[in-house]
Amino acid sequence: MACCPPPHSSRAPTTIPLRRLSDVRAAGDLVWFGGALDRLRAIRQEADPPLRGFFSANASLYLARAPGRLDVMGGIADYSGALVLELPLECSTAALLQRQAEPFCQVATRRAGRWHYFSVELPRLVEPGGALGTPAGLAAWFVERDADRWASYVVGMVQYCLQRAAREGAKGPAGFRLLIDSTVPEGRGVASSAALEVAAGAALAAACGIEMSATELAAACQAVENHVVGAPCGIMDQMTSACGRRDRLLRLRCQPGTIEGYVEIPAGYRVYGIDSGISHAVSGADYETVRTAAFMGYRLIAAAAALPATRDGARVRIDDSRWGGYLANVTPAEFAVLGGGLPEEMSGAEFLRRYEGITDPVTTIHPEHRYPVRRATEHPVGEQARVERFAKLLGVLLDQPQAAVEAGGLMYQSHRSYGACGLGSDGTDRLVDLVTAVGPSGGLFGAKITGGGSGGTVAVLGTSGAEAVVRDLAARYRAESGRPSGVFTDSGPGAVETGVLLLTPEELADQPS
Repeated sequence: MACCPPPHSSRAPTTIPLRRLSDVRAAGDLVWFGGALDRLRAIRQEADPPLRGFFSANASLYLARAPGRLDVMGGIADYSGALVLELPLECSTAALLQRQAEPFCQVATRRAGRWHYFSVELPRLVEPGGALGTPAGLAAWFVERDADRWASYVVGMVQYCLQRAAREGAKGPAGFRLLIDSTVPEGRGVASSAALEVAAGAALAAACGIEMSATELAAACQAVENHVVGAPCGIMDQMTSACGRRDRLLRLRCQPGTIEGYVEIPAGYRVYGIDSGISHAVSGADYETVRTAAFMGYRLIAAAAALPATRDGARVRIDDSRWGGYLANVTPAEFAVLGGGLPEEMSGAEFLRRYEGITDPVTTIHPEHRYPVRRATEHPVGEQARVERFAKLLGVLLDQPQAAVEAGGLMYQSHRSYGACGLGSDGTDRLVDLVTAVGPSGGLFGAKITGGGSGGTVAVLGTSGAEAVVRDLAARYRAESGRPSGVFTDSGPGAVETGVLLLTPEELADQPS
């Protein structure tokens, strides 16, 4: 890990720095590590003896943290190459790592009020030709261990970092002890998995002595989620958790992951999140079906545009100099012409018979499934135009306050498009209806479902003074639905802003119990 510009520099930092306690204190950043340090102190009082002695008093400790994110605009269009606007949240996941002589990766985490443990021999993850020596082998191993699936996010990053260290000639430690502590709610559409991957990956890279940029780390985390965990997510979650900046929207063009800048939310305005209480999973069938359908639509549009396509194993390769291989680059005008023949639905069997396959490397067409081709294809084309317009409106809000109404209208359009794809839910629809009923007179301009849809969290654009209104809506929703409904109000720094904190044994001993 190399040093980078100061954490609060106006220039986008490129690497996640390794920092010392004195530096973190002087910069005022210790607050972001406070929860993890509290957990570290608390485990000394745990009733479980193995947990009390989880960390040695004689070795340094690496502490990394990475936030969840609120998807303000862009969402599922990320896998089609769209522009997205993402806000890192205050809630975060921390990874506390200590090297050990024993050749094991031992992981402890607190989930649903109790501690969970996992252990794997590290040589098995790096042996050439071994059963666990590849992402595919590791994925197959975890399929047989469903109760331990939570550990696949961490162990996948362990495998990646160890193998990269070996390729680069860095001598990684024989083993690790890794404790995970998180305030990012699971299954609520705020990227808890990305926060876990980025925090663990940052700590592991530091401990292995790997030189890795924040964007490389994000790409590695996405690869682990795609190929070890088996979730066909896009890149926006990992990029936001790694590279996001507090109180700024990350402007990210997912082609495959280019940071175009950080957009300031104008003074007097704020983006809130309301949890619907409905668990969302990016690995869920609906998300995968819609993603696959979008790639089917791209294949059909490319055929309509007479772009050359050739079979490449189980996939199809398209010679696309027109849109660069990204559906989001198709303009609405082009879609109106070339997308006219898209079917509302199509069976996987019919598609494979006529078009052989798709370009997506992480999904599979199931012959027996029916796919919502038109809606899933239309969404990223329309969303790209909506996000571009939304970003422009944010830039003029201070001079043209009425632009907030148009920006909110774009969020409502995005929400309806999610629903048309089949990724809505009764809870998120109800929350959007409640926001609509309050409207601009109550300080709320727009709302939309976020991330992979099918539950999770709703993003709300409002005035800075509308927090009480948002909390009242969440309380009303809780009373109506009986579901838990938290509110996200504050942003936090990405992992690159806070870095990895290295604590010496002496500094650990000075931590009060």
